Amino acid sequence: MTTLTLHNTLTRKKEVFVPLTPGQVRMYVCGMTVYDYCHLGHARVLVVFDMITRWLRASGYDVNYVRNVTDIDDKIIKRAFDNGEAFTALTQRFIDAMHEDGAALGVLPPDHEPRATEYVGKMLTMIQTLIERGHAYAAGNGDVYYSVGSFPTYGQLSGKTLEDLRAGERVEIDPYKRDPMDFVLWKAAKPNEPAWTSPWGDGRPGWHIECSVMGSDLLGAHFDIHGGGQDLQFPHHENEIAQSEGVHDCKFVNYWLHNGFVRVDDEKMSKSLGNFFTIREVLEKYDAEVVRFFILRAHYRSPLNYSDHHLDDAKAALNRLYTALRNVVPSPRDGEGSVDWSAPQPARFKEAMDDDFNTPEAMAVLFDLAAEVNKSRDPVQAGLMKALGGVLGLLQRDPEAFMQAGPGAAGDYSPERIQSLIDERLAARKGKDFKRSDAIRDELKAAGIVLEDGAQGTTWRRE
Repeated sequence: MTTLTLHNTLTRKKEVFVPLTPGQVRMYVCGMTVYDYCHLGHARVLVVFDMITRWLRASGYDVNYVRNVTDIDDKIIKRAFDNGEAFTALTQRFIDAMHEDGAALGVLPPDHEPRATEYVGKMLTMIQTLIERGHAYAAGNGDVYYSVGSFPTYGQLSGKTLEDLRAGERVEIDPYKRDPMDFVLWKAAKPNEPAWTSPWGDGRPGWHIECSVMGSDLLGAHFDIHGGGQDLQFPHHENEIAQSEGVHDCKFVNYWLHNGFVRVDDEKMSKSLGNFFTIREVLEKYDAEVVRFFILRAHYRSPLNYSDHHLDDAKAALNRLYTALRNVVPSPRDGEGSVDWSAPQPARFKEAMDDDFNTPEAMAVLFDLAAEVNKSRDPVQAGLMKALGGVLGLLQRDPEAFMQAGPGAAGDYSPERIQSLIDERLAARKGKDFKRSDAIRDELKAAGIVLEDGAQGTTWRRE
């Protein structure tokens, strides 16, 4: 049997995963800043670390998965002010929307979902400890800064020295900082902003401190895995290490995992380029399981290139898998029970997933099983295919329901409307009115609906 290996951003190599406590995994993932709807980059984080959690649990680990919510920061305050609403109302609305988007994508809830505003008191305690240990200082403007020069290994995650960072980063000049690379732990309140009382005056926490506090509170000072998008590697995760190890005098995290960027037609997704898509916008055009399949079809560390062409291709590929399960009742032996990981196909699947969560290779096993099921119509093989798909959060729907889902399902061509046209077509064929029969088929084809005539009657699916 294979051994799980992870690509550790900290060491820049694959390492055998050895949990701090045998049989248990403590994992923290940086979540969303909730001032707007989640976009495709957020979707990738949600789906990737859901996949990782599912595989760890399928491998027998007891996983404690924490994914935080940033519910106070500059963008939240500005958006709430522009809307003329309380920041708490704004954040709750977008937290609810995030949960809806995650559920649509088949993302299971984390074990804990702490919010920054719930941890301000513990943030103040950590900041005070950093000051006492010489890692932080209160400036004359009411802010508190972390002194990066006090932490000798600062830059270990990004692989840069402080000199490299000072030379390469465009840092806004702040006369209150001792070093341009110092970062804020506590921000003095501006007029009419939400604020909390602190020893340094009214204000609110900086962004980086929240994850150090929430991670250590829920998982301990030293835990197994920390994840997030590649964009968080520096400075956010670098700063988390400095804060946490500066307070606790021990290693913060053993394995750092970062998923790759989302690109749109080979350009980095950004609002400035006008190629920015929310999850909700994408789900108006594509079934949510197609989007999940599209995300997992690429290795989590590689760039993910979004385009309608790639989503159409993902839809066609997922349709092939569901087609294999059509008209076959999967055996419950594998579909509902444990998988025999020593059997040939599950062993290949496990080998792929244990190799730094290589989902493209794991999916290749699903397509091989689909080919076998298409030939044999074997319920046992179909059950195994469904069970392995379930490990990835795929293939758990009724095949007909999947093929008939998607945009238009509640519009002019609802299932009821389509069935009515199929019945009319059948009547036309019985009456030898082939012109009308062909016209109905063509009408549905133009609407993206394919009719398939067989011994059991006429079925349909959306292209």
